[in-house]
Amino acid sequence: MATKPNHKIAAAVVREDGEQKQRLLDRAFALAFKGLVYAQIWEDPVVDMEALAIAPGNRIATIASGGCNVFSYLTADPAEIVAVDLNTAHVALNNLKRVAIERLPDYDSVRRFFADADDKANVAAYRTHVRPHLDELSIRYWEGRDLVGRRRINGFARGLYKRGLLGNFIGLAHLIARLHRVDPRQFLTATTVEEQRAIFEAKFAPFFDRKFIRWITDQRSSLFGLGIPPAQYDALAGGKPMADVLRARLEKLACDFPLEENYFAWQAFGRGYGKGVAAPLPPYLQAANYDAVKARAARVSMLHANMTDMLAASEAASFDRYVFLDAQDWMSDAPLTALWAEVTRTARPGARVLFRTAAEPSLLPGRLPDDLLGRWDYRAEESRGFTRRDRSAIYGGVHLYVLKDA
Repeated sequence: MATKPNHKIAAAVVREDGEQKQRLLDRAFALAFKGLVYAQIWEDPVVDMEALAIAPGNRIATIASGGCNVFSYLTADPAEIVAVDLNTAHVALNNLKRVAIERLPDYDSVRRFFADADDKANVAAYRTHVRPHLDELSIRYWEGRDLVGRRRINGFARGLYKRGLLGNFIGLAHLIARLHRVDPRQFLTATTVEEQRAIFEAKFAPFFDRKFIRWITDQRSSLFGLGIPPAQYDALAGGKPMADVLRARLEKLACDFPLEENYFAWQAFGRGYGKGVAAPLPPYLQAANYDAVKARAARVSMLHANMTDMLAASEAASFDRYVFLDAQDWMSDAPLTALWAEVTRTARPGARVLFRTAAEPSLLPGRLPDDLLGRWDYRAEESRGFTRRDRSAIYGGVHLYVLKDA
């Protein structure tokens, strides 16, 4: 499972028309991206579902990533979710989630497996309830070993969210912070938004003024751990020093939402979800949604595929909702146009497309042909509201396009 995904990812990421240094950085990112990147997705599913206005009977095409949003969309009762990803580790994770949600005996076991994700009982539950129903490729992935020789399934016994490219990046960030006498976990002691801001301004904001932090974040490879390829780095920076951009995004994460409502902050500052029944969780892991998600889990189809290729193989007027995460930031004009041509062909009346960008503006104007972009209505004011309310805080823009009447 380690060779094919690298080819697919490289095809999507490497700018063959770029300079040699660009191509080398792109290939380095493709290599880093072939393993597990996101044990948890970093897009807010509550904002997604508000923007998408998913209705019963809708068919959704989405990029899977860690799968948290894929399974959270089930709470809105769509008819089918076709999830695609170029990364076979993400494919294996989504397949595992689907089978585990269906086969684990009760909510407590699902919560222990995916919310706590740090109990030896999860490995036993995998063997008893999940493995007999899991596809062979996913079994090979989870029972295989990572680069340091650990069986991947044991991540659910020792802290899944500390693993993967993003988990390791957050762990390294914690280590660097502690070396500079800043303990990220201190943030989790805040009991009000005012306390959150006070801790951020006293402990974290000055951290980004340190020379070492400013130097290292100016290196394009420094953000590989966030899943940000070189092509997206410049868009995220927007001409500013990267340390200043990261400080502003972290400030939003830390200060704009109550800690008891923002599980993204728990992941960033605590390297996992909070404990206890009141801890914030993605919708698919909330007790109130368990029965619905379990009953509808079979509606998720997981494909190791490129979104454009999947849509090209689909019938016309066959999808209602599309979610591209931030993948378009990686694209040059030709593949971007090919994607939207297929979206427009496969879109049903009233179809909605949601995506995120590292920079604030939508990236489509000036890059798609006018006649193609003209088929879609950009909901600018609504998009600004979605951006403000996105608790993950890392993106500059959340963008909604709606198909115009023919």
